[in-house]
Amino acid sequence: MPSRERPGLKNVIALAFVSFFTDVSTEMILGVLPIFVVKELGATKIALGIMEGLAELFNYVFRLFSGLVSDRLGRRKVFVFAGYLLSGVSKPLFAFARTWLDAVVIRSLDRVGKGVRTAPRDALISQSVEERKAGKAFGIHRSLDQMGAVLGPLLAFLIVPALGYRALFMLSFIPAFLALLVLAFFVIDVRTPRKRAGLLEGAGAVLKGDFLLLLVALAVFNLGAFNFSFILVRAGELGIAVASIPLVYMLINITHVCLGYPSGVLADRLGRERVLCLGIALFALTSAMLACLSGNWFYALLIAAVFGAYQGIYDTVSRAVVPQYVPEELRGTAFGVYYIVLGLAFLGGITLVGYLWDVYGRYVAFTYSFAMSILSVLLLQPLCRRRRTDAPT
Repeated sequence: MPSRERPGLKNVIALAFVSFFTDVSTEMILGVLPIFVVKELGATKIALGIMEGLAELFNYVFRLFSGLVSDRLGRRKVFVFAGYLLSGVSKPLFAFARTWLDAVVIRSLDRVGKGVRTAPRDALISQSVEERKAGKAFGIHRSLDQMGAVLGPLLAFLIVPALGYRALFMLSFIPAFLALLVLAFFVIDVRTPRKRAGLLEGAGAVLKGDFLLLLVALAVFNLGAFNFSFILVRAGELGIAVASIPLVYMLINITHVCLGYPSGVLADRLGRERVLCLGIALFALTSAMLACLSGNWFYALLIAAVFGAYQGIYDTVSRAVVPQYVPEELRGTAFGVYYIVLGLAFLGGITLVGYLWDVYGRYVAFTYSFAMSILSVLLLQPLCRRRRTDAPT
C-alpha cells in the first residue's frame, strides 16, 4: 500500500488512547482480581491457573477468528469496536460473582472481547505505517497502553479501601466508555480488497518457512509461561500486605511502560528477533528469582520490576516481528494464527505451572518455566542469524 494512503502515526496514537482508557478499566480490576478470587471466592492456585489459562484461550481463539474474517472482508475497525464493547460491558459483572466459577465465566467474556479486537487492531496498526516503522508504531501503542495500566492499579489502591472490590468493578465501565468514544470518532479504518477464498486457506498460506519456526519457538516459551497473577500471589507470600498488592501490580506496569517504546525502536534497528530473545531471557530471570528468593518483601518488588521489564519488551516486539514474515493482505490471518497457537500453549503452560506449584512447590514450578524459556531462546537463534530487513512480497 502506498505511504500516501496510510493514515500514519496519528491513527496509531488514536488507537493507543483507546487502549489507554481500556487498560485503565481493565487494570483497575486485574490488580486485585487474583487476591479477590483466591481470598474471597475460595480458588486454589490450580483454579487460578485454569481461570487465566481458559481466559487466554478464548482470547486467542477469537483472535484467529476475527483475524481471518477481517482479512476476508477487508475491514478492521468494526471488529475492533465490537471487541472493546464486549470487554467494557463484561468487567462490571465481577461485582455480582459469588464463586470462582462465576469469575471464570466473566473473565472469559472479557477475554473474548479482547480476542475479537486484537488481531484486526494489530493489523490496523501495521497498515497505518510503513513496515520499516512497525516496531516504532507498536512501541508507541504499547507505551500509551501501559500508562493506563499504571493508572488503573493506583485507582484500585485508592478505591478498594473506601468502597470495596465490588464497587471498583462497577466503576471500571467509565474509562471503558471513554475508549469507545475515541475509537468511534478518531480511528480511521484501513481497508484491503475483499477475498473470495475460504477462511482457512489464508491460514495455510502463512504456516510455512520462518514464520512457522517463529511459532514453534514462541509456543515452547508459552508452554512454560505464567502471567502477573502468580507474581501477585507470590508477593503476598513474601510479606506484601493485601491492601498494597495493587501497588505491586502498578510497579509491573511502570517498568512495562518504560520499556515498551524503547524496545520497539531498538528492535527496528538491531533486529526484532534479537530483542525478543532479550525479553524472554528476562522472563527466565524472573522464573529463577521466583524459585530461589524468599523471606523478604523487597524481593517481591524486585521480581515485579523484572517481570514488568520482560512484558514491556516481549509484548511489544512479539507483535512487531510478525509483519516482516507475511504479506500485508494476510496480516489479520497471520496474527490470528499466531495468537491461537500461543494461546493453546499458554493454557497448557500456566495450568501446568500452577499444578506444579501446588503439588511440588515453587522451586519445581519455576525451574520448569526457566528451562522452557531458555529452550525458546535457543530455537530463535536461526531467525536471529537470518534477520530480515525488508517486508515480504
